[in-house]
Amino acid sequence: MPTPTTAYRPTQLPAWQQLAALAKRGVAPIAELYRQQPNRPEQLRVRCGELLLDYGKNRIDAEVLTALLALAEQSPLAEQRRRLFAGEPINTTEQRAVLHTALRAAAGDPVDPAIAAEVAAQLAAVERVSGQLRSGEWRGDSGKPITDMVNIGIGGSDLGPKMVCAALAEYCQPGLSLHFVSNVDGAEILELLKRLDPETTVIAVASKTFTTQETLLNANTARAWYRDRLGLAEPQRSRHFLALTANPAEAIRYGIPAEQVLEFAEWVGGRYSLWSAIGLSIAVAIGFDQFKALLAGAREMDQHFYSAPLAANMPVLMALVGLWESNFQESASYAVIPYCERLGLLPAYLQQLDMESNGKSCQLDGTAVDYRTGPVLWGQTGTNSQHAFFQLLHQGSQTVPVDFIAAINDPLSNAEHHQVLLRNMLAQSAALMSGQPAPAGQPHRYYPGNRPSNTLLLDQLTPHNLGALIALYEHKVFVQGVLWNINSFDQWGVELGKKMANQLLAGEGGSDPATAALSAELAARRR
Repeated sequence: MPTPTTAYRPTQLPAWQQLAALAKRGVAPIAELYRQQPNRPEQLRVRCGELLLDYGKNRIDAEVLTALLALAEQSPLAEQRRRLFAGEPINTTEQRAVLHTALRAAAGDPVDPAIAAEVAAQLAAVERVSGQLRSGEWRGDSGKPITDMVNIGIGGSDLGPKMVCAALAEYCQPGLSLHFVSNVDGAEILELLKRLDPETTVIAVASKTFTTQETLLNANTARAWYRDRLGLAEPQRSRHFLALTANPAEAIRYGIPAEQVLEFAEWVGGRYSLWSAIGLSIAVAIGFDQFKALLAGAREMDQHFYSAPLAANMPVLMALVGLWESNFQESASYAVIPYCERLGLLPAYLQQLDMESNGKSCQLDGTAVDYRTGPVLWGQTGTNSQHAFFQLLHQGSQTVPVDFIAAINDPLSNAEHHQVLLRNMLAQSAALMSGQPAPAGQPHRYYPGNRPSNTLLLDQLTPHNLGALIALYEHKVFVQGVLWNINSFDQWGVELGKKMANQLLAGEGGSDPATAALSAELAARRR
């Protein structure tokens, strides 16, 4: 079995070559596979806690599944998984450990004692501050309790907490409102601040490095708002500012008091940080006990991923069928369709998780890949998406695999609405699989079918189950990165654009004539 210290080329593995041969041979249509395998519904499903993955509606037969599992066996997956959980520096370009799993570990789990103590101290700070904000003990400089919290961040410092708070609205405390600002577009923060009372608002500046341009610009705008409205000379030193960061020295240099800086470790990747102090807004919204339930759900999936056999391992199976579609069936994208309005931000969150992680074209040894990595992820909630882009899914000229996600029980809905919602989901996945021949003389009514999908069912959208769902996708992305021999934990692709933006802000017209001409146009028409 290859290890990180030996040459590994996915395409040279016997299983990869076998998969290529099977793809060339072709697989029977999915509907036909169900006719050939009466036990397929029971065979191609796996459970973890209150999550069920049904992956039977994929273009895989027994030979393909056997070869996919062999690919996982022949790859460095087992060793890299061990290194992930052991805290070894698998982020090779930055020489960092990737230990978000330690953030949700429990007492007695095999985590380095020093790391466990560090995590415990940081979560204790989240518990303390969130409790003070929720109880009214934390007050602004005028002595009034806090009614609104604004999380200013971007990327992982925004997408995760915002998605979780929206998903778990059922658990949010009345009378305490959470707001999220990420875009450098001034209209977002300026319009929000117009609606808030500075005396009862606290700003949480969330940035791993505390140097993120967009976040600091928005923080400075909030700081000016406090100066103008409350006459505070240095608002960042008041009780109205908090910092969530892995660089506390920079936050203190900015002026935020050390006791109002909530720290997390350098080994926490931004898109994996909602489990850390970055999740303060989650703990404020739903309470620390429910935040701990979120962590416990993720830990349940961690343990399943680490110990379940490959053939019954939910993240591994999702990764393998996704890789089969991407690398052997020419599917360039996949859609995530939650049939739950509260999960409306899940596709956006998963876009960063998946595409920032695996949107790479460089193998671990620096050589270029010669196979597809990182499919495009997109999506929207059902049933809204049925009236938007499902036309393309059913009759378009390209095949787009779909992950359907739903909660079996929803106490916020009622029986009639929820029945219609779930039956629509089942109908869409069935129609994608089965298709329909065109009536005579009506070729426009032809549905080709054989369009693959997974179905993920949660018993209910609870903090625990949401934590497990998020961790499922984290590990799926990790498995695919290992199989593709890429580093899923850096993001150098964002650096060049940042550098060029700073050059333009410094007054440079642009290094190419096209950008220089557009810069001149902007300057000429600015009012």
